[in-house]
Amino acid sequence: MPAIAPTAPRRLAAAPLLLALATCLAAPAALAQQKIEQQMSAEQFKNAGLTKLSDQELANLNAWLNRTLDAETSKAAVKAKEETAHERRGFFERSASKEPVVARMSGRFEGFQRGMTFVLDNGQEWRQDDNADLPGVNLDSPEVRITPSIIGNAWYLSVQGYNTRAKVVRVK
Repeated sequence: MPAIAPTAPRRLAAAPLLLALATCLAAPAALAQQKIEQQMSAEQFKNAGLTKLSDQELANLNAWLNRTLDAETSKAAVKAKEETAHERRGFFERSASKEPVVARMSGRFEGFQRGMTFVLDNGQEWRQDDNADLPGVNLDSPEVRITPSIIGNAWYLSVQGYNTRAKVVRVK
């Protein structure tokens, strides 16, 4: 039987090490600057094969974990901010984005009427806030575009294929 190379134990310990790394990356921000040996029990540390690392290797691992955690936390914060901004579009605060909301209306559309609520397939709900009228229309799940006004905090809904727009306010 061939001799096992000295690096084989490190390869065999890869699965527990990956589990340990995933655990560290999922740790709260308060743990971000703690060393891995402080975050794990002595038994977990040993079972992950980390006792085989030299002091310098362990220091390098801790530095890498902290950089990775900082980078992932920053990415998550940016993503959360973008998602929140998208989800809040159309509510009372002024939206920084001038991009329209484009979606499909859920169900039938039979024209505009003050006070009518339009439910979109993206989960948003908008209520008509003016007297715009569009008689004789009968569409199934039409595509709609909701655009912000140039001045003020008003939003206008238009249905694909029609020029009439209704002033709407987001209710959900």
